[in-house]
Amino acid sequence: MLFVLSKIFWLLVQPVSLVFLLVFLGWLLIVFRRRVAGLIAVGAALVFLGMSAFTTAGALLIMPLENRFVRPVDMPEQVSAIIMLGGATAGRVSTRRQIPELNEAGDRLAETLRLAMLYPEAKVVVSGGSGLMVPDGESEAATAERFFTGLGLDPARLVLEDASRNTDENAKLTQTLLGEISGNVVLVTSAFHMPRSIGIFRQVGMDVIAWPTDYRSAGDETAGFDIVNPVLNVTTTGVAIREWIGLVVYSWIGRTSELFPAQALN
Repeated sequence: MLFVLSKIFWLLVQPVSLVFLLVFLGWLLIVFRRRVAGLIAVGAALVFLGMSAFTTAGALLIMPLENRFVRPVDMPEQVSAIIMLGGATAGRVSTRRQIPELNEAGDRLAETLRLAMLYPEAKVVVSGGSGLMVPDGESEAATAERFFTGLGLDPARLVLEDASRNTDENAKLTQTLLGEISGNVVLVTSAFHMPRSIGIFRQVGMDVIAWPTDYRSAGDETAGFDIVNPVLNVTTTGVAIREWIGLVVYSWIGRTSELFPAQALN
């Protein structure tokens, strides 16, 4: 139930949907002779769209998430498992064309492969089913398997978890698959998603080394205008808002170890 509610909620509050709903509300209010209220709703939609598209608001929202965890300064001498969370492939395209089609989070696959080459004895765990309410295509684990084996990774090293629909299920099902494992375990996911992911893995009792990738900000943005790529800015704003909401909700229902997990002090 929570999975379905989360999808419906995000469908309504993501930036594009929110702008549309505000404009639609404004139109209804004007039609029903509430002109001032209608103009306020339309104005709010335009302000929100303008800030999302033409300022650094998205980068400023996502930057604290991305800066929360950093890669180890000194590489681990030994790694037993490398866990990559799904979210880096386009399931429908990959299925129809039978190719590993990557999305904007494709760095997750590239970094996982690089780590697999650095640690040839490590298991490579791909955790990802389908995050859609109505699955349309193969699981993310299946697409990742095609990607890794196509680039020469030994299939025997792969551990595929293809049933999870969200990060909480990623952690629980991965823990079940791996069982008791000794040695270092590295977690690869997008930098903005790392705080929530670490909190969830800690909650299920897995101590992992954060390996953030897929950065959406430079890490040193300041408030101002940014007109280079408005569409990308809107996307970044939406990703950041969604992740902050996810952190709050997951903490509230007890799925993370703390509200804003931080890097462990060695």
